[in-house]
Amino acid sequence: MPPTAPPPATATGRRRPVPAARRDPAPRGAGRRPPVRERARTALRHAGPALLGYLAVRLFGVLVLAKWAHVRHHGLWPVLATSWDSNWYLGIANHGYVLPPDPDEPSNLAFFPLYPALVKAVAAVTPGSRAGVGLLLAVGCSLIAACGVFAVGDRLHGRRTGTVLTVLWGALPVGAVQWMGYTESLFTALTAWALYCVLTRRWVVAGSLAALAGLTRPTGVALAAAVSLAALVALVRVRKPAWRPVLGALLAPLGWCAYVAWVGLRVGRWDGYFAVQKRWDNQWDGGVGTLRDMRGILVYATRPPLFLVLVTLVLIASGALYLLCLADRQPLVLLVFTGALLLVVLGSGGVYFPRARFLVPGFPLLLPLALALARARRTTALLVLGAATLSSAWLGSYMLLVWPGPP
Repeated sequence: MPPTAPPPATATGRRRPVPAARRDPAPRGAGRRPPVRERARTALRHAGPALLGYLAVRLFGVLVLAKWAHVRHHGLWPVLATSWDSNWYLGIANHGYVLPPDPDEPSNLAFFPLYPALVKAVAAVTPGSRAGVGLLLAVGCSLIAACGVFAVGDRLHGRRTGTVLTVLWGALPVGAVQWMGYTESLFTALTAWALYCVLTRRWVVAGSLAALAGLTRPTGVALAAAVSLAALVALVRVRKPAWRPVLGALLAPLGWCAYVAWVGLRVGRWDGYFAVQKRWDNQWDGGVGTLRDMRGILVYATRPPLFLVLVTLVLIASGALYLLCLADRQPLVLLVFTGALLLVVLGSGGVYFPRARFLVPGFPLLLPLALALARARRTTALLVLGAATLSSAWLGSYMLLVWPGPP
């Protein structure tokens, strides 16, 4: 019997399921799942090119950063493991949350607890400093995140698109933070696999991962909203009782809500977390402050700092990419997540310079670019990805060694 032809692809690149009547009867014993080790080995081989591409991009960025740091007589280790927000997370891991004596002084309550809790837990059973553990956790989570990014792209548009998407995520202009003692890698890992679980209808796992993401960053509320809404929409569409979507929808916001409620109790007011954020000059104003800062940088500043220009261009490009995602009719969970993420980041009226970093977990915004490059000639795709890698390495080094503020 000739082999069955693969199902035809739709216009968006997704494979149409083969009707049951056309499927070949399964051989005896085919219903048994392969052992976990075999499945893991197969999945790793499938994602291998994406992981190798991601590692190549990030290792090149670290090499450029190391050379630049040597020229400027800086140490590579302090830049990656113990600078800016890394020190705040290490302080929480070492001493817990502390209320400052001056109520107007910024508090470490603004930082969510999962990453420092993991640093403390892993450091308790491994040798080395907590700073080293934090950096290794970030690198390890970045690899898990890269696998999740690939899984989403592969699920929607095939292996080649998933590979390009993963490399593009690693080559973001501020991609250097993925290998720093920051929470972006952990949050992206939880986000990517939560989105993949929604796409594959694993509602309880998706809700659990979203709850953990809500304990990692303030923008976890965007993922919680996406998972909960997608679960409820799926429940309405099936038109029959199903407990898994309901449980997933209920689990998703628990992490974020629990920490915000705990901060309120700790501070002694119902809006305690938002009061803490206000001390860091972070508050939501609907985007008025963002537009004002953009206008000041692009119109009125005679010599605007390069890093602020980069942040502004990233924000503008992210908005344009979201419109392309809408036109491409991405799955609801992706559109809700990236839309809510943009709403939170662009609608905040506080500190401007970390906005590009806040968008690092929004990898679905890169899907239109990844799909276009996957369909382009191999030479064109390699040239674009190579240029992105070079620019990411240079801009990442500039961000960490020349820009005087946090990334």
